[in-house]
Amino acid sequence: MTVDWLELCRACVVDIDDVLDRLPSRVEREPVLRAGRGGDDTTAIDGAAEDAVVARLEALGADFLLVSEELGERAFGTGGPARVIVDPIDGSVNAKRGIPFFSLSLAVAEGETMDDVTFGYVYDFGAREEWVAERGRGVRLNGQPLVGPPPKQPIEILSFEATTTAYIAERAPSLLGVAERLRVMGSLALSLCHLAAGRVDAVCSLKPARSIDIAAAQLLVRERGCAIELFEDPPFAAAPLDLEGRSRLAAAATPELCAVLASALGER
Repeated sequence: MTVDWLELCRACVVDIDDVLDRLPSRVEREPVLRAGRGGDDTTAIDGAAEDAVVARLEALGADFLLVSEELGERAFGTGGPARVIVDPIDGSVNAKRGIPFFSLSLAVAEGETMDDVTFGYVYDFGAREEWVAERGRGVRLNGQPLVGPPPKQPIEILSFEATTTAYIAERAPSLLGVAERLRVMGSLALSLCHLAAGRVDAVCSLKPARSIDIAAAQLLVRERGCAIELFEDPPFAAAPLDLEGRSRLAAAATPELCAVLASALGER
């Protein structure tokens, strides 16, 4: 069965928009329902968004393994080597608080590693931007080929993600002389999209990221010729598409800049 993954993703966006309308404020979005399989609490907004995506996937009747933030791993049909990696709400804290910087992230892979990802989709519910990458076919933003200048060298704007005040206080001083300015925006998937577009010049996750956080956006980064690497468990291409593997990461214009960031952050 051939699946039109782009149309599937667009249908999921419509469904999640309906969820956002039904849950308009912190009062409805914040209640904790259970512990998610990815390790974080599943809130009302997370659970409802995932239910909407899963319903769309079930209706396909296709064979694949789902890897999802809240549900964990689940075989659809006969399962098989194909994988769909989903974070229905990347930037959950922003979504719960009504800050318009969060996204749907969905990747499709023909195997078990980052190198096997063939399709990546990220949708920004604040800016209403649709980011799409296909392996070997480049990146599209809102249906148009993504063009324009690459990230700057040296780094002017570095986006910190997976942050707390303590993480920033500990790590930011080590970036003096490496990056001129910092941004903390709250969605790793979207920050990586902004790197692909040259809006920021580097991205660092200060706590270990999971495949669901990055599987879609990393394809945009790599299709644009930028570099991305894991601190704890390189090489990036071999990173597993599951809920177990976790590592901090750096992404920038070149592998050399990734190494400079990792060194400055004390990881190697």
